[in-house]
Amino acid sequence: MNEDLKWSNYDFTKIPFDDIVSVGQRTLLYRDLFTVSWLLGRFCNYKCSYCWPYARSDRKDHRPTELCLLTVDEIKRQARLNGFNSFHFSLSGGEPTFHPGYLDILKHLADDVENTNYTSIHMTSNCSRNMKWFETYVEYAKPFHRASITASLHTEHVNTKEKMQEFADKLILCQEHDVQITINQVMVPEWFERDWENALFFHEQGINVTLKPQSDPTASRVVDGYTKDQLDRLYNGMPQRAYTEVKRKWGGRPKPTFQIPIGVHGKNDASVPWHMQVELKDSTGKKWYMDQAERFNAFNFNNFEGWQCNAGYSGIIIREPDGSIKRSYSCHDAPLGNIETGFELFKAPKKCITKSCVSSADSKIPKSKYNESS
Repeated sequence: MNEDLKWSNYDFTKIPFDDIVSVGQRTLLYRDLFTVSWLLGRFCNYKCSYCWPYARSDRKDHRPTELCLLTVDEIKRQARLNGFNSFHFSLSGGEPTFHPGYLDILKHLADDVENTNYTSIHMTSNCSRNMKWFETYVEYAKPFHRASITASLHTEHVNTKEKMQEFADKLILCQEHDVQITINQVMVPEWFERDWENALFFHEQGINVTLKPQSDPTASRVVDGYTKDQLDRLYNGMPQRAYTEVKRKWGGRPKPTFQIPIGVHGKNDASVPWHMQVELKDSTGKKWYMDQAERFNAFNFNNFEGWQCNAGYSGIIIREPDGSIKRSYSCHDAPLGNIETGFELFKAPKKCITKSCVSSADSKIPKSKYNESS
């Protein structure tokens, strides 16, 4: 591996966060995309010491598969009435792969791909399932325009070189089958240097790694204890390899009906790497880019109170244990409804009423500080 691949050549500290007036994931800004972030249950087979108490459970609290399939259909029906016909389903937990109907949900989504402009699936997983499970998963993922996994690396459990290599082998298999992979590595201050070496271990095998700072129990601020050097590495992290650099053995995904128009990012947009997923605009109209919204907390860029936000209009979250359907993880207003009793999507963007976005899934939802049409 080239030595320079270990270090980012994009300095995110230059972004004028205090002057940013709009932000959003690029695919959400320029496509008729409706997103669903779905916590399929809080059950997790891991018990990480740093996990938030409300994020996991020992109880298998999964909804019936048939109810999940009916919910998918109703989401699409309402979203289409609002003009959306591209869909992104992000499935998480707990550990989502332990939902007994996980693969059935994927098949149900796959059966409707040809009726959409674009359909992608994403999974956030600790990837503890065995290789045979992942061999089945990559087959179920083939019909989608895009498939991706955020692999959560928890070194309290993946704690030997053998286990780390098994973890890597499953991700390499997915990459070979055209599934885009990023490892999320929570960088706990007292374990920072060990975790840095672990991150290099995967990076050197061609797997992208995003370094995440540890958050406090409120998930709104970074914990204390990092040195200046460690913070510098968290700010800019490791470079993300272009997807075309990954060696694929299969590449038969369908082409989306709706393509992002060339030039929408400005005259220099062709030079913006694909992995710069998030677009930020300052008050002068200049555009800035970041690879992952997961970095926002490192810069304390998560307070969007009063901004106009698409949450609830171009996307929702479904969470457990109560089955509530909300506009985002962070918003504390009344739910849009419930998976058991029904729900109604917003007809237009709404003003944010929350002090901070506690989730990167919320941070990358399109939002603007000012009404840019005025």
